Amino acid sequence: MSDALLQELVGIVGTDQVLTGEAAQPYLTDWRKLVQGRARLVVRTADTAEVAAVMRACAAAGVPVVPQGGNTGQVAGGVPGPEGNAVLLSLARLNRVRSIDAENDTITVEAGCVLQAVQQAAEAAGRLFPLSLGAEGSCMIGGNLGSNAGGTAVLRYGNARELCLGLEVVLPDGEVWHGLRGLRKDNSGYDLRDLFIGSEGTLGIITAATLKLFPLPAARCTALATLDSIHEAGRFLARCRAGFHAALTGFELMSGACLRLVTGIYPQQRAPFAALEAPWYVLLEISDAEDEAHATARLETVLGAALEAGEIADVAISQNIAQTRAMWHLRESITLALAEDGKCLKHDVSLPVSTVPDFVESTDAALQRACPGVRNFTFGHLGDGNLHYNVARPAEADDAALQAMQPGLSTIVHDAVQALGGSISAEQGIGRVRTADLARYKQPVELRLMRAIKQAIDPQGLMNPGVLLP
Repeated sequence: MSDALLQELVGIVGTDQVLTGEAAQPYLTDWRKLVQGRARLVVRTADTAEVAAVMRACAAAGVPVVPQGGNTGQVAGGVPGPEGNAVLLSLARLNRVRSIDAENDTITVEAGCVLQAVQQAAEAAGRLFPLSLGAEGSCMIGGNLGSNAGGTAVLRYGNARELCLGLEVVLPDGEVWHGLRGLRKDNSGYDLRDLFIGSEGTLGIITAATLKLFPLPAARCTALATLDSIHEAGRFLARCRAGFHAALTGFELMSGACLRLVTGIYPQQRAPFAALEAPWYVLLEISDAEDEAHATARLETVLGAALEAGEIADVAISQNIAQTRAMWHLRESITLALAEDGKCLKHDVSLPVSTVPDFVESTDAALQRACPGVRNFTFGHLGDGNLHYNVARPAEADDAALQAMQPGLSTIVHDAVQALGGSISAEQGIGRVRTADLARYKQPVELRLMRAIKQAIDPQGLMNPGVLLP
Protein backbone atom coordinates (compact mmCIF):
# COMPACT_ATOMS: atom_id res chain seq x y z
CA MET A 1 0.00 0.00 0.00
CA SER A 2 1.28 3.43 -0.90
CA ASP A 3 2.20 5.75 1.93
CA ALA A 4 -0.21 8.26 0.40
CA LEU A 5 -3.22 5.96 0.78
CA LEU A 6 -2.18 4.93 4.29
CA GLN A 7 -1.93 8.54 5.35
CA GLU A 8 -5.27 9.32 3.71
CA LEU A 9 -6.99 6.52 5.65
CA VAL A 10 -5.34 7.63 8.90
CA GLY A 11 -6.63 11.11 8.20
CA ILE A 12 -10.17 9.77 7.79
CA VAL A 13 -10.48 7.53 10.86
CA GLY A 14 -7.51 8.44 13.07
CA THR A 15 -4.28 6.62 13.84
CA ASP A 16 -5.82 4.35 16.50
CA GLN A 17 -8.44 3.01 14.06
CA VAL A 18 -5.96 1.79 11.42
CA LEU A 19 -4.60 -1.59 12.49
CA THR A 20 -1.67 -3.54 11.10
CA GLY A 21 0.46 -6.48 12.16
CA GLU A 22 -0.60 -8.32 15.30
CA ALA A 23 -3.38 -5.82 16.03
CA ALA A 24 -5.07 -6.77 12.74
CA GLN A 25 -4.87 -10.55 13.20
CA PRO A 26 -8.17 -11.08 15.10
CA TYR A 27 -10.05 -9.74 12.07
CA LEU A 28 -8.40 -12.03 9.52
CA THR A 29 -9.65 -15.49 10.56
CA ASP A 30 -13.23 -16.64 10.17
CA TRP A 31 -15.24 -18.04 13.09
CA ARG A 32 -14.82 -21.65 11.98
CA LYS A 33 -11.09 -21.13 11.33
CA LEU A 34 -11.45 -22.35 7.77
CA VAL A 35 -9.73 -19.34 6.22
CA GLN A 36 -6.71 -17.44 7.48
CA GLY A 37 -6.75 -14.31 5.36
CA ARG A 38 -4.27 -11.51 4.80
CA ALA A 39 -4.92 -7.79 4.49
CA ARG A 40 -2.88 -4.66 4.00
CA LEU A 41 -4.57 -3.23 7.07
CA VAL A 42 -7.81 -3.02 9.02
CA VAL A 43 -9.79 0.23 9.12
CA ARG A 44 -12.40 0.75 11.86
CA THR A 45 -14.87 3.36 10.66
CA ALA A 46 -17.22 5.22 13.02
CA ASP A 47 -19.99 6.45 10.72
CA THR A 48 -21.32 6.42 7.17
CA ALA A 49 -19.29 9.47 6.16
CA GLU A 50 -16.08 7.69 7.14
CA VAL A 51 -17.10 4.54 5.27
CA ALA A 52 -17.79 6.62 2.16
CA ALA A 53 -14.47 8.45 2.45
CA VAL A 54 -12.56 5.16 2.85
CA MET A 55 -14.33 3.73 -0.19
CA ARG A 56 -13.50 6.80 -2.30
CA ALA A 57 -9.85 6.59 -1.30
CA CYS A 58 -9.61 2.85 -2.01
CA ALA A 59 -11.48 3.16 -5.32
CA ALA A 60 -9.11 5.89 -6.48
CA ALA A 61 -6.14 3.68 -5.56
CA GLY A 62 -7.69 0.51 -7.03
CA VAL A 63 -7.49 -1.28 -3.67
CA PRO A 64 -10.07 -4.00 -2.84
CA VAL A 65 -12.23 -3.66 0.28
CA VAL A 66 -13.60 -6.46 2.48
CA PRO A 67 -16.46 -5.35 4.76
CA GLN A 68 -16.80 -7.14 8.11
CA GLY A 69 -19.44 -7.11 10.83
CA GLY A 70 -19.41 -9.56 13.72
CA ASN A 71 -17.44 -12.16 11.72
CA THR A 72 -19.74 -14.97 12.90
CA GLY A 73 -20.50 -16.35 9.43
CA GLN A 74 -20.17 -20.01 8.56
CA VAL A 75 -18.71 -19.58 5.04
CA ALA A 76 -15.83 -17.11 5.56
CA GLY A 77 -17.55 -14.30 3.70
CA GLY A 78 -16.25 -11.59 6.05
CA VAL A 79 -12.52 -12.23 5.90
CA PRO A 80 -10.05 -11.49 3.09
CA GLY A 81 -8.43 -14.07 0.89
CA PRO A 82 -4.74 -14.99 0.81
CA GLU A 83 -3.64 -12.25 -1.59
CA GLY A 84 -3.01 -9.66 1.12
CA ASN A 85 -3.86 -6.69 -1.12
CA ALA A 86 -7.22 -5.69 0.42
CA VAL A 87 -8.28 -3.27 3.11
CA LEU A 88 -10.58 -4.88 5.68
CA LEU A 89 -13.26 -2.38 6.73
CA SER A 90 -14.77 -3.14 10.13
CA LEU A 91 -18.27 -1.81 10.81
CA ALA A 92 -18.26 -2.63 14.53
CA ARG A 93 -18.16 1.04 15.54
CA LEU A 94 -21.32 1.85 13.55
CA ASN A 95 -23.44 0.60 16.42
CA ARG A 96 -26.10 3.23 17.06
CA VAL A 97 -29.87 2.89 17.12
CA ARG A 98 -30.80 5.94 15.09
CA SER A 99 -34.55 5.99 15.69
CA ILE A 100 -37.61 3.98 16.66
CA ASP A 101 -41.02 4.78 15.20
CA ALA A 102 -43.41 2.76 17.36
CA GLU A 103 -46.48 3.93 15.46
CA ASN A 104 -44.97 2.83 12.16
CA ASP A 105 -43.49 -0.31 13.78
CA THR A 106 -39.98 0.40 12.53
CA ILE A 107 -36.50 0.75 13.98
CA THR A 108 -33.53 2.28 12.14
CA VAL A 109 -30.14 0.96 13.21
CA GLU A 110 -26.56 1.06 11.99
CA ALA A 111 -24.87 -1.97 10.49
CA GLY A 112 -22.61 -2.62 13.47
CA CYS A 113 -25.50 -2.99 15.92
CA VAL A 114 -25.35 -6.42 17.53
CA LEU A 115 -28.58 -8.32 16.85
CA GLN A 116 -29.31 -8.79 20.55
CA ALA A 117 -29.03 -5.03 21.11
CA VAL A 118 -31.62 -4.43 18.40
CA GLN A 119 -33.94 -6.96 20.02
CA GLN A 120 -33.51 -5.22 23.39
CA ALA A 121 -34.09 -1.74 21.95
CA ALA A 122 -37.29 -2.94 20.31
CA GLU A 123 -38.50 -4.57 23.53
CA ALA A 124 -37.81 -1.40 25.49
CA ALA A 125 -40.17 0.35 23.08
CA GLY A 126 -42.84 -2.31 23.61
CA ARG A 127 -42.14 -4.03 20.29
CA LEU A 128 -40.62 -7.24 18.97
CA PHE A 129 -37.79 -7.59 16.47
CA PRO A 130 -38.13 -11.31 15.71
CA LEU A 131 -34.86 -12.23 13.98
CA SER A 132 -33.24 -14.78 16.31
CA LEU A 133 -29.96 -16.65 15.80
CA GLY A 134 -27.63 -18.67 17.94
CA ALA A 135 -24.97 -15.98 17.42
CA GLU A 136 -27.30 -13.07 18.25
CA GLY A 137 -25.03 -11.92 21.07
CA SER A 138 -22.21 -11.15 18.62
CA CYS A 139 -23.53 -11.11 15.03
CA MET A 140 -24.35 -7.69 13.56
CA ILE A 141 -27.25 -6.39 11.51
CA GLY A 142 -25.11 -5.54 8.50
CA GLY A 143 -23.90 -9.11 8.26
CA ASN A 144 -27.39 -10.47 8.94
CA LEU A 145 -28.67 -8.53 5.94
CA GLY A 146 -25.60 -9.16 3.81
CA SER A 147 -26.15 -12.91 4.18
CA ASN A 148 -29.97 -12.74 4.37
CA ALA A 149 -29.89 -14.56 7.70
CA GLY A 150 -32.73 -16.86 8.67
CA GLY A 151 -32.82 -18.26 12.19
CA THR A 152 -35.49 -19.88 14.30
CA ALA A 153 -38.46 -17.58 13.61
CA VAL A 154 -38.51 -17.67 9.80
CA LEU A 155 -41.63 -19.84 9.87
CA ARG A 156 -43.65 -16.89 11.21
CA TYR A 157 -41.69 -13.75 10.31
CA GLY A 158 -39.48 -14.61 7.33
CA ASN A 159 -35.77 -14.15 6.62
CA ALA A 160 -33.84 -10.93 7.19
CA ARG A 161 -34.99 -9.81 3.74
CA GLU A 162 -38.63 -9.87 4.83
CA LEU A 163 -37.78 -7.89 7.96
CA CYS A 164 -36.04 -5.02 6.17
CA LEU A 165 -37.86 -2.03 4.67
CA GLY A 166 -34.97 0.23 3.72
CA LEU A 167 -31.20 0.49 3.51
CA GLU A 168 -28.39 2.99 3.52
CA VAL A 169 -25.54 1.70 1.35
CA VAL A 170 -22.10 3.00 0.46
CA LEU A 171 -21.37 2.05 -3.15
CA PRO A 172 -17.96 0.94 -4.45
CA ASP A 173 -17.11 4.46 -5.65
CA GLY A 174 -17.98 6.00 -2.27
CA GLU A 175 -21.37 7.41 -3.24
CA VAL A 176 -24.10 6.86 -0.65
CA TRP A 177 -27.54 5.53 -1.51
CA HIS A 178 -29.97 6.91 1.04
CA GLY A 179 -32.77 4.35 0.98
CA LEU A 180 -33.90 4.31 4.62
CA ARG A 181 -37.62 4.32 3.91
CA GLY A 182 -40.11 2.91 6.39
CA LEU A 183 -42.61 2.02 3.68
CA ARG A 184 -44.46 -1.27 3.28
CA LYS A 185 -45.33 -0.36 -0.30
CA ASP A 186 -43.05 1.32 -2.84
CA ASN A 187 -43.73 0.19 -6.40
CA SER A 188 -41.57 2.82 -8.09
CA GLY A 189 -39.07 0.72 -10.01
CA TYR A 190 -36.47 -1.95 -9.39
CA ASP A 191 -36.18 -3.01 -5.75
CA LEU A 192 -32.61 -1.88 -5.13
CA ARG A 193 -32.83 -2.96 -1.50
CA ASP A 194 -33.10 -6.59 -2.53
CA LEU A 195 -29.94 -6.37 -4.62
CA PHE A 196 -27.83 -5.65 -1.55
CA ILE A 197 -29.56 -8.03 0.88
CA GLY A 198 -27.88 -11.40 0.42
CA SER A 199 -25.08 -9.97 -1.73
CA GLU A 200 -22.46 -10.69 0.97
CA GLY A 201 -20.71 -7.34 0.61
CA THR A 202 -19.92 -7.84 -3.07
CA LEU A 203 -21.98 -4.88 -4.35
CA GLY A 204 -21.64 -2.26 -1.61
CA ILE A 205 -21.48 -1.76 2.13
CA ILE A 206 -24.72 -1.67 4.11
CA THR A 207 -24.25 1.03 6.76
CA ALA A 208 -27.78 1.26 8.19
CA ALA A 209 -31.21 -0.36 7.86
CA THR A 210 -34.83 0.36 8.64
CA LEU A 211 -36.36 -2.82 10.05
CA LYS A 212 -39.88 -4.03 10.79
CA LEU A 213 -41.16 -4.33 14.33
CA PHE A 214 -44.11 -6.32 15.63
CA PRO A 215 -46.31 -6.29 18.74
CA LEU A 216 -44.80 -8.06 21.71
CA PRO A 217 -46.61 -11.37 22.27
CA ALA A 218 -48.53 -11.58 25.52
CA ALA A 219 -47.24 -15.12 26.11
CA ARG A 220 -44.84 -17.65 24.68
CA CYS A 221 -45.03 -21.38 25.24
CA THR A 222 -42.36 -23.93 24.38
CA ALA A 223 -42.43 -27.72 24.13
CA LEU A 224 -39.97 -30.46 23.27
CA ALA A 225 -41.46 -33.53 21.61
CA THR A 226 -39.92 -36.90 20.75
CA LEU A 227 -40.55 -38.69 17.44
CA ASP A 228 -40.01 -42.34 16.62
CA SER A 229 -39.38 -41.55 12.96
CA ILE A 230 -38.45 -38.50 10.90
CA HIS A 231 -41.42 -39.34 8.68
CA GLU A 232 -43.71 -38.23 11.50
CA ALA A 233 -42.16 -34.76 11.51
CA GLY A 234 -44.00 -33.53 8.43
CA ARG A 235 -47.35 -34.73 9.71
CA PHE A 236 -46.69 -33.17 13.11
CA LEU A 237 -45.75 -29.87 11.45
CA ALA A 238 -48.97 -29.90 9.42
CA ARG A 239 -51.00 -30.47 12.59
CA CYS A 240 -49.24 -27.62 14.39
CA ARG A 241 -49.75 -25.25 11.48
CA ALA A 242 -53.44 -26.08 11.34
CA GLY A 243 -53.86 -25.81 15.09
CA PHE A 244 -51.77 -22.73 15.81
CA HIS A 245 -51.88 -20.80 12.51
CA ALA A 246 -49.67 -17.68 12.75
CA ALA A 247 -49.03 -18.30 16.46
CA LEU A 248 -46.54 -21.03 15.52
CA THR A 249 -43.23 -19.14 15.59
CA GLY A 250 -40.69 -21.95 15.84
CA PHE A 251 -40.48 -25.58 14.74
CA GLU A 252 -36.96 -26.96 15.08
CA LEU A 253 -36.11 -30.52 14.06
CA MET A 254 -33.11 -32.14 15.78
CA SER A 255 -31.73 -35.63 15.56
CA GLY A 256 -31.22 -37.51 18.82
CA ALA A 257 -27.53 -37.67 17.92
CA CYS A 258 -27.37 -33.86 18.13
CA LEU A 259 -28.85 -33.68 21.61
CA ARG A 260 -26.78 -36.58 22.90
CA LEU A 261 -23.66 -34.82 21.60
CA VAL A 262 -24.66 -31.60 23.40
CA THR A 263 -25.33 -33.27 26.75
CA GLY A 264 -22.19 -35.40 26.40
CA ILE A 265 -19.95 -32.39 25.87
CA TYR A 266 -21.89 -30.10 28.18
CA PRO A 267 -23.18 -32.36 31.00
CA GLN A 268 -24.49 -29.33 32.89
CA GLN A 269 -27.17 -28.87 30.23
CA ARG A 270 -30.62 -29.84 31.44
CA ALA A 271 -32.89 -31.99 29.27
CA PRO A 272 -36.59 -32.48 30.10
CA PHE A 273 -36.37 -36.25 29.58
CA ALA A 274 -34.49 -38.69 31.81
CA ALA A 275 -32.78 -40.19 28.78
CA LEU A 276 -32.31 -38.76 25.29
CA GLU A 277 -32.90 -42.03 23.48
CA ALA A 278 -35.37 -40.96 20.78
CA PRO A 279 -34.13 -40.80 17.18
CA TRP A 280 -35.71 -37.37 16.56
CA TYR A 281 -36.89 -34.35 18.52
CA VAL A 282 -38.93 -31.26 17.69
CA LEU A 283 -38.64 -28.02 19.65
CA LEU A 284 -41.66 -25.83 19.00
CA GLU A 285 -42.77 -22.44 20.21
CA ILE A 286 -46.04 -20.56 19.95
CA SER A 287 -46.64 -16.87 20.63
CA ASP A 288 -50.08 -15.88 21.85
CA ALA A 289 -51.73 -12.46 21.76
CA GLU A 290 -53.94 -13.19 24.78
CA ASP A 291 -52.30 -14.68 27.88
CA GLU A 292 -50.23 -17.62 29.08
CA ALA A 293 -53.22 -19.67 30.18
CA HIS A 294 -54.76 -19.38 26.72
CA ALA A 295 -51.46 -20.26 25.05
CA THR A 296 -50.92 -23.28 27.29
CA ALA A 297 -54.43 -24.55 26.64
CA ARG A 298 -53.92 -24.30 22.88
CA LEU A 299 -50.58 -26.08 23.15
CA GLU A 300 -51.98 -28.91 25.27
CA THR A 301 -54.91 -29.45 22.88
CA VAL A 302 -52.77 -29.74 19.76
CA LEU A 303 -50.05 -31.81 21.40
CA GLY A 304 -52.61 -34.14 22.95
CA ALA A 305 -54.09 -34.81 19.53
CA ALA A 306 -50.60 -35.43 18.10
CA LEU A 307 -49.91 -37.97 20.86
CA GLU A 308 -53.18 -39.79 20.17
CA ALA A 309 -52.40 -39.88 16.44
CA GLY A 310 -48.94 -41.34 17.08
CA GLU A 311 -47.17 -38.42 15.45
CA ILE A 312 -45.13 -37.83 18.60
CA ALA A 313 -44.10 -40.38 21.22
CA ASP A 314 -43.66 -38.07 24.21
CA VAL A 315 -43.66 -34.36 24.96
CA ALA A 316 -42.51 -31.97 27.68
CA ILE A 317 -44.13 -28.55 27.96
CA SER A 318 -42.13 -25.78 29.55
CA GLN A 319 -43.57 -24.68 32.88
CA ASN A 320 -41.45 -21.57 33.45
CA ILE A 321 -38.85 -19.28 31.90
CA ALA A 322 -35.95 -21.39 33.19
CA GLN A 323 -37.29 -24.52 31.46
CA THR A 324 -37.90 -22.57 28.25
CA ARG A 325 -34.34 -21.28 28.26
CA ALA A 326 -32.99 -24.76 28.97
CA MET A 327 -34.86 -26.20 25.98
CA TRP A 328 -33.64 -23.49 23.62
CA HIS A 329 -30.15 -23.74 25.07
CA LEU A 330 -30.03 -27.38 23.98
CA ARG A 331 -30.89 -26.34 20.43
CA GLU A 332 -28.52 -23.38 20.35
CA SER A 333 -25.60 -25.42 21.69
CA ILE A 334 -25.51 -27.90 18.80
CA THR A 335 -23.15 -25.82 16.68
CA LEU A 336 -20.80 -25.24 19.61
CA ALA A 337 -20.83 -28.94 20.48
CA LEU A 338 -19.97 -29.84 16.90
CA ALA A 339 -17.00 -27.46 17.06
CA GLU A 340 -15.83 -29.15 20.26
CA ASP A 341 -16.20 -32.57 18.65
CA GLY A 342 -13.87 -31.62 15.81
CA LYS A 343 -14.08 -30.55 12.21
CA CYS A 344 -17.24 -31.47 10.37
CA LEU A 345 -18.62 -30.97 6.88
CA LYS A 346 -21.41 -28.42 7.18
CA HIS A 347 -24.19 -28.34 4.62
CA ASP A 348 -26.80 -25.59 4.89
CA VAL A 349 -29.45 -26.86 2.49
CA SER A 350 -32.99 -25.93 1.60
CA LEU A 351 -35.57 -28.47 0.46
CA PRO A 352 -39.32 -28.72 -0.09
CA VAL A 353 -40.60 -29.72 3.36
CA SER A 354 -42.33 -32.77 1.91
CA THR A 355 -39.00 -34.20 0.68
CA VAL A 356 -37.00 -33.79 3.90
CA PRO A 357 -37.59 -37.27 5.43
CA ASP A 358 -36.68 -39.15 2.25
CA PHE A 359 -33.68 -36.89 1.67
CA VAL A 360 -32.31 -37.56 5.16
CA GLU A 361 -32.79 -41.33 5.00
CA SER A 362 -31.41 -41.81 1.48
CA THR A 363 -28.49 -39.41 1.91
CA ASP A 364 -27.53 -40.89 5.29
CA ALA A 365 -27.43 -44.31 3.61
CA ALA A 366 -25.43 -43.04 0.62
CA LEU A 367 -22.82 -41.51 2.92
CA GLN A 368 -22.51 -44.74 4.89
CA ARG A 369 -21.84 -46.62 1.66
CA ALA A 370 -19.19 -44.10 0.67
CA CYS A 371 -17.61 -43.82 4.12
CA PRO A 372 -18.69 -46.45 6.65
CA GLY A 373 -18.91 -45.09 10.17
CA VAL A 374 -19.39 -41.45 9.20
CA ARG A 375 -21.64 -39.66 11.73
CA ASN A 376 -24.60 -37.45 10.86
CA PHE A 377 -25.72 -34.56 13.06
CA THR A 378 -28.80 -33.17 11.37
CA PHE A 379 -30.94 -30.32 12.67
CA GLY A 380 -32.72 -27.31 11.27
CA HIS A 381 -35.78 -25.20 10.71
CA LEU A 382 -38.19 -27.79 9.35
CA GLY A 383 -40.98 -25.25 8.95
CA ASP A 384 -39.10 -23.55 6.10
CA GLY A 385 -37.28 -26.63 4.78
CA ASN A 386 -33.83 -25.56 5.98
CA LEU A 387 -31.59 -28.39 7.22
CA HIS A 388 -28.14 -28.07 8.73
CA TYR A 389 -26.89 -31.40 7.48
CA ASN A 390 -23.58 -31.97 9.27
CA VAL A 391 -21.26 -34.87 8.49
CA ALA A 392 -18.63 -35.73 11.11
CA ARG A 393 -15.67 -38.06 10.91
CA PRO A 394 -15.99 -41.72 11.89
CA ALA A 395 -15.18 -42.17 15.58
CA GLU A 396 -11.82 -43.78 14.85
CA ALA A 397 -10.76 -41.24 12.16
CA ASP A 398 -9.20 -37.81 12.56
CA ASP A 399 -10.10 -34.39 11.18
CA ALA A 400 -7.55 -34.65 8.38
CA ALA A 401 -9.14 -37.85 7.10
CA LEU A 402 -12.54 -36.16 7.01
CA GLN A 403 -11.21 -33.15 5.12
CA ALA A 404 -9.66 -35.47 2.52
CA MET A 405 -13.06 -37.06 1.97
CA GLN A 406 -14.94 -33.75 1.79
CA PRO A 407 -15.24 -33.31 -1.99
CA GLY A 408 -16.81 -36.70 -2.52
CA LEU A 409 -19.08 -36.60 0.51
CA SER A 410 -20.31 -33.05 -0.12
CA THR A 411 -21.01 -33.93 -3.76
CA ILE A 412 -23.26 -36.78 -2.57
CA VAL A 413 -25.17 -34.36 -0.34
CA HIS A 414 -25.49 -31.54 -2.85
CA ASP A 415 -26.38 -33.83 -5.76
CA ALA A 416 -29.23 -35.20 -3.64
CA VAL A 417 -30.39 -31.67 -2.81
CA GLN A 418 -30.24 -30.66 -6.48
CA ALA A 419 -32.23 -33.73 -7.55
CA LEU A 420 -35.06 -32.72 -5.21
CA GLY A 421 -35.19 -29.12 -6.43
CA GLY A 422 -33.42 -27.71 -3.38
CA SER A 423 -30.66 -25.17 -2.79
CA ILE A 424 -27.09 -25.71 -1.56
CA SER A 425 -27.37 -22.60 0.65
CA ALA A 426 -30.48 -21.84 2.66
CA GLU A 427 -29.40 -19.07 5.03
CA GLN A 428 -25.62 -18.97 5.45
CA GLY A 429 -24.63 -17.72 2.00
CA ILE A 430 -21.80 -18.76 -0.32
CA GLY A 431 -18.85 -16.80 1.08
CA ARG A 432 -15.41 -18.08 0.13
CA VAL A 433 -16.19 -21.67 1.04
CA ARG A 434 -18.96 -22.54 -1.42
CA THR A 435 -18.01 -20.69 -4.61
CA ALA A 436 -17.06 -23.90 -6.44
CA ASP A 437 -20.37 -25.44 -5.40
CA LEU A 438 -22.24 -22.42 -6.74
CA ALA A 439 -20.49 -22.81 -10.10
CA ARG A 440 -21.49 -26.47 -10.21
CA TYR A 441 -25.15 -26.14 -9.22
CA LYS A 442 -26.26 -22.68 -10.35
CA GLN A 443 -27.74 -22.39 -13.83
CA PRO A 444 -25.40 -20.64 -16.31
CA VAL A 445 -28.03 -18.00 -17.02
CA GLU A 446 -28.26 -17.23 -13.29
CA LEU A 447 -24.49 -16.84 -13.00
CA ARG A 448 -24.47 -14.62 -16.09
CA LEU A 449 -27.12 -12.33 -14.64
CA MET A 450 -25.31 -12.18 -11.29
CA ARG A 451 -22.06 -11.24 -13.02
CA ALA A 452 -23.84 -8.57 -15.05
CA ILE A 453 -25.18 -6.98 -11.86
CA LYS A 454 -21.74 -7.13 -10.26
CA GLN A 455 -20.14 -5.51 -13.31
CA ALA A 456 -22.73 -2.75 -13.42
CA ILE A 457 -22.39 -1.75 -9.75
CA ASP A 458 -18.73 -2.67 -9.09
CA PRO A 459 -16.93 -2.41 -12.46
CA GLN A 460 -13.48 -2.41 -10.83
CA GLY A 461 -14.28 -5.61 -8.91
CA LEU A 462 -13.13 -4.06 -5.63
CA MET A 463 -15.94 -5.23 -3.31
CA ASN A 464 -15.14 -8.41 -1.38
CA PRO A 465 -13.33 -10.18 -4.25
CA GLY A 466 -13.37 -13.96 -4.08
CA VAL A 467 -16.68 -14.05 -2.20
CA LEU A 468 -19.98 -15.36 -3.64
CA LEU A 469 -19.20 -15.34 -7.36
CA PRO A 470 -16.97 -18.20 -8.54
